[in-house]
Amino acid sequence: MSTLPLAVVRRRRRNVRHTLDVRVSPYAYVAPFFLLFCAFGLFPLAYTAWVSLHEWTLLSETQTFVGLDNFTTLLADGYFWNATFNTLSIGFLSTVPQLALAIWLAHLLNRRLRFQTMFRVALLLPNVTSVVAVVVIFSQLFGRDFGMINWVLSWFGAGNIDWAAGTATSHIALSTMIMWRWTGYNALIFLAAMQAVPRELYEAATIDGASNVTQLRRITMPMIRPTIVFVVIVSTIGAMQIIAEPMLFGQSSGAGGGVATGGPDRQFQTLALFVYEQGFGNSTFDFGYASAASWLMFVAVVIVAGINFLISRRVKGGLL
Repeated sequence: MSTLPLAVVRRRRRNVRHTLDVRVSPYAYVAPFFLLFCAFGLFPLAYTAWVSLHEWTLLSETQTFVGLDNFTTLLADGYFWNATFNTLSIGFLSTVPQLALAIWLAHLLNRRLRFQTMFRVALLLPNVTSVVAVVVIFSQLFGRDFGMINWVLSWFGAGNIDWAAGTATSHIALSTMIMWRWTGYNALIFLAAMQAVPRELYEAATIDGASNVTQLRRITMPMIRPTIVFVVIVSTIGAMQIIAEPMLFGQSSGAGGGVATGGPDRQFQTLALFVYEQGFGNSTFDFGYASAASWLMFVAVVIVAGINFLISRRVKGGLL
């Protein structure tokens, strides 16, 4: 029986360790994320689906299996569809102008300017500001009697607008708050992508006489298209989950109604607020109904994000 030389044995051990390091270690590095995702993401999602199939309230010790009855009732609930409309309306009014303004700000900061660091930090300040402070301040700005917005509009002959009372006006007010918080954050993401665009392209375009707007449309936006797709999808998902702004806006503006109703006529109640109302905002604590609403909300988020993804991918870079 022959014995392998010690050098050969050591070489084989090194090869085994190298193979394990290359093939196994990447999974070990990402394992903590997937463990946390399963514990705080996948399991709650599956458990919510199970709860949605029951008549599940905190006031009862027994949970009766009802199948799809919660979903059937929900699809016939006018308040649910009202919250869906409000969510889509506020999301559209806040996301589209926000992304356009973010790209323009990033394009401006991508040029050689003095105090670039100061401007970039200033863009991030609204995002790190407490949402409570933001809503309280903007509620005062949009105040009916003494708000600055109405004071400026009075110069043009407009009367005092009760921003929180109407559907359209409340959506505009909430969209303005969301835009103010997230425009700078998205601008920094776009700016990071713009930093990777070769400067030679801009120099050649300048020599050819292209304006800043032309350079933005023909060079910058096609080159950062993957980043635009990413930001559009993330912003869409965030817009479908709005809850803090309408909840605090209803309290700060004195619009009336419950904490989670989004005004007395539910004029700015979003899907997230509707779910909160069903689970915690009323006396029944109907977790089964709230879970069904959560799952339909999840499906709506996936559908809207998927549509945005397909549209973004199909739009040619030169036409963005």
